[in-house]
Amino acid sequence: MSKGRTRILLIAGFVAVVGTVVAIAFFGGAFRRDRPYATRIVYVSPPPVQPVPSIEPTVEPLPTVEPRVEPKTDENRPEATPHASSSEARLLIPVAGVMANELQDTFNDARAEGRVHNAIDIMAPRGTPVLAATDGTILKLFWSERGGNTIYQLGTDGRTVYYYAHLDRYADGLTEGGTVRRGATIGYVGDTGNAGSGNYHLHFAIYIVDDPKRYWDGQPINPYPLLKGVESR
Repeated sequence: MSKGRTRILLIAGFVAVVGTVVAIAFFGGAFRRDRPYATRIVYVSPPPVQPVPSIEPTVEPLPTVEPRVEPKTDENRPEATPHASSSEARLLIPVAGVMANELQDTFNDARAEGRVHNAIDIMAPRGTPVLAATDGTILKLFWSERGGNTIYQLGTDGRTVYYYAHLDRYADGLTEGGTVRRGATIGYVGDTGNAGSGNYHLHFAIYIVDDPKRYWDGQPINPYPLLKGVESR
C-alpha cells in the first residue's frame, strides 16, 4: 500500500472517531434532559399559621323572677301564732262560744301568797263545754285544792302541757292516757277549787316541760297572744 493511501485512511479513521465522540456527547446530553427523574424538585415552605383569636361567649343574665306568694285565705290562715318555745302550730279558744275579743290578759296578775297568775281566766256560764285547745294526750285528771277538777293535756310535740282548771266536771269517757282531738269536749266550766262560789270560769295555762312525767313543772307561756286572733267554735 502506498504511503498516500495509508495517510488518507488514518485521517478518515480519526474523523470517524471524533464524529462518534461528538455524537455521543450531543445525544447523551439530550437524553439526560428528557429523563423525568432529572427534574429538579423545589420544596416551598407553607405560610405560617396565624392563631385564631379567641371569642368570649356573651352570656345574657337571666331575668329575676319574683316568687309568687299565695294570698292567705280562711282555710290556710293559722288560728294562732305559737310562742317560740312551743311547737304547737294551731290552737283553739278552749271554751265553746267565747270570742277572741272577750278574752282578757290576766297572765301577769298577782294572786294570793305573792304568786303570779301565769294563766288566763276565760269567763263563761256554768256547764259551758271546755274544748281541747289542740290535739294531744290526757296526762292527768287531778283534783287540787286550788284548781278543783283539773286536766293536764300533753301536746303532740311531747313538751307542751295545757292545763284546764276549776272544771265543774269531766266529759263522759275522758280517761288518763286517752287521746283527744282539737275541739273535742273534755269538761265543763265550773267554780271548783279556789275560784270562788259562782265565779264560773276556765283557768287555762300553757307551759313547756323538760320531762312529761313532771307535767306540773315547766316554763309558763302566756296563752293570750296565742288566742287573741283565734275564732271561737
